[in-house]
Amino acid sequence: MNLFLLVFFLVYGGTHAYFFVKARGAFGFGPSIGTLLAFFLALMAIAPVLVRITERQGWEFTACFLAWTGYLWMGLLFFFFSASLAMDLFHLVLKGGGTLLQRDPSLLIIGRRAAFGIAAAYAVLACLSSYMEARHIRSRRIVIPTTKLPATIPKLTIAQISDVHLGLIVRKERLENILARVREARPDIVVSTGDLVDGQINDLSALEKPLAELSPRYGKFAVTGNHEVYVGLDQAIGFTRRGGFTVLRGEGVTAGGVVNIAGVDDPATPSPPHAERNALAGLPADRFTILLKHRPRIDGETVGRFDLQLSGHVHGGQLFPFGLLVRLSYPYMDGFYRLANGSALSVSRGSGTWGPPLRFLAPPEVTIIELIPFG
Repeated sequence: MNLFLLVFFLVYGGTHAYFFVKARGAFGFGPSIGTLLAFFLALMAIAPVLVRITERQGWEFTACFLAWTGYLWMGLLFFFFSASLAMDLFHLVLKGGGTLLQRDPSLLIIGRRAAFGIAAAYAVLACLSSYMEARHIRSRRIVIPTTKLPATIPKLTIAQISDVHLGLIVRKERLENILARVREARPDIVVSTGDLVDGQINDLSALEKPLAELSPRYGKFAVTGNHEVYVGLDQAIGFTRRGGFTVLRGEGVTAGGVVNIAGVDDPATPSPPHAERNALAGLPADRFTILLKHRPRIDGETVGRFDLQLSGHVHGGQLFPFGLLVRLSYPYMDGFYRLANGSALSVSRGSGTWGPPLRFLAPPEVTIIELIPFG
């Protein structure tokens, strides 16, 4: 965690320094304005830490204000940086090509002030668009034929929520929109694949009831994500259980005698060795087996011992083009994948947001899985 914070603030601080250099190059302001801008940028750079500090002190209004201000700025800065860097690369290619071809590319070079204005305008428009996109929860449907359903079950429907991140920004209104998509599917089972919470649990008690009111026929099941660990594992698990979920921690059950569901803790949680193998052990082989696992990593030792792994964590990248970097670490980032030995993986884009309350070319979703008899 400390290494993550160090890398995060080096990168995030560097992005703020880049913005400062671009602003000074565009407007040529003096030391007074430069000092004020530097102070603002420094404040925004540490805003994520200030959010956590004020939240833990119980200063909810201040924490909410800092969260909305700091994370919206984070989104704006990301979009500005992406557009400005693209123009920097464009200029670099032009100058390199001009040198090689012995041509003057100056007519195609965008001036500093104009380039800053273009990047800033793009950032504002992209931020507005992605804010609306983040609020529009979609349903993604997957139909899987199987021979492992009891003859008495014509169809089994599982609704997956993931990465809701209930906290200072994602509150009851967003949760109700997510649960509305779940109810529309009339699921037999509801599962949560981690990061259900992302805030101090004492301030989320009002959100337990909407979750608890979901009552699918064969139950609700959940696993931990990395953010459950960050906000307090015991409290997060308590919240999830009060919401009516059975939390699976390296164990498996046969829900209603119909389908096997196994779950493992996120790697950020201290877990016993071979937890995934142990979770799948002893489950009836003639029943469809679902493995709940927050991160879309594949354990080669257990492929073939489950039929479907449900994961989340990566949010589909959340903000393009950030997803291009995420894919380097998580090649299974979004959608449905066939694996070896009859196993499959479905990765949810998640229903909420982490950090900026924005999604750009990575719309939020509730995943609906329908198991139907094969043939």
